[in-house]
Amino acid sequence: MSDQLANIMKRQQNQVKSSLLHDEKKEEEIIQLVGFTVGDEEYAVPILSIQEIIKPIDYTRVPKTPKFILGVFNLRGNVIPLIDLRKKFNIKSQEIDENTRYIVIKDGENVAGFVIDKITEAIRLNKKQIDPTPETLKKEKSIIEGIGKRENSIITILKVDELLKRDF
Repeated sequence: MSDQLANIMKRQQNQVKSSLLHDEKKEEEIIQLVGFTVGDEEYAVPILSIQEIIKPIDYTRVPKTPKFILGVFNLRGNVIPLIDLRKKFNIKSQEIDENTRYIVIKDGENVAGFVIDKITEAIRLNKKQIDPTPETLKKEKSIIEGIGKRENSIITILKVDELLKRDF
């Protein structure tokens, strides 16, 4: 075999190895999320979409908005809409307690605060541990990005752009 042919074959083998390593890295891609509860269910959003998490503060009611829009609040000079996820998800309301938080989520220019029952934890999931949205839901209208599988539980991963969509 000529040296030229041997070099070509060696390059092809290296490309195949490189491609296989790239595929393995792709499968090992880690998604970082922040988990929280609303009612009895645990949800999560990508950590990079969270602007901040704060304790509840006063808000101002805005007339003629849906019931799940509590109003707006002032966060360091920025007026931000406040959405009660219990009401949005049709879950019975509950009094604010020491675990209640506002989670401020941002996607581009869209920002909103969401009332959640409790922050649970920072979560790291391998992309392989996330299943697609169940077939029973219309994917284009669903606010569910996917279902994360953990050792002893599952977590619903929400679409940030759908949560922030102004459909009111």
